[in-house]
Amino acid sequence: MSDEGPAILDASALLAYLKDEPGAGRVRTAMARGALISAVNWAETLSTLADHGQAPDAAAKALQARGVYRQLVEVVPFDETLAREAARLRRSTRERGLSLGDRACLALGLSRGLPVLTADRAWSKLPLKVRIVQIR
Repeated sequence: MSDEGPAILDASALLAYLKDEPGAGRVRTAMARGALISAVNWAETLSTLADHGQAPDAAAKALQARGVYRQLVEVVPFDETLAREAARLRRSTRERGLSLGDRACLALGLSRGLPVLTADRAWSKLPLKVRIVQIR
């Protein structure tokens, strides 16, 4: 990954950082340079935290207090343009089983011309014009 500029995070990358799992350091570095996350992936992150007993509003407030939400990670709205790009990605990613959230993340990376950080190995050989960085 480049030593400069922002990157896109998928939910697995942000969760690795939050849980201090392998790859958290790469995510931390990306966040220090400015990271973006699709609102769809933000919802996935909050949903996973909710699965572990954290109310979404409380989790967002805690992440904002820690300087993660809104300071180090900007949540980008999932708009009509990104929706169309995510839909276009369906055909080329279907064999690897990518979800709408996965495609929302990739669509944001493509639209901004930024690398995408993920812990999802299924993305490693996607034939896309976006740089995919495995965090572990």
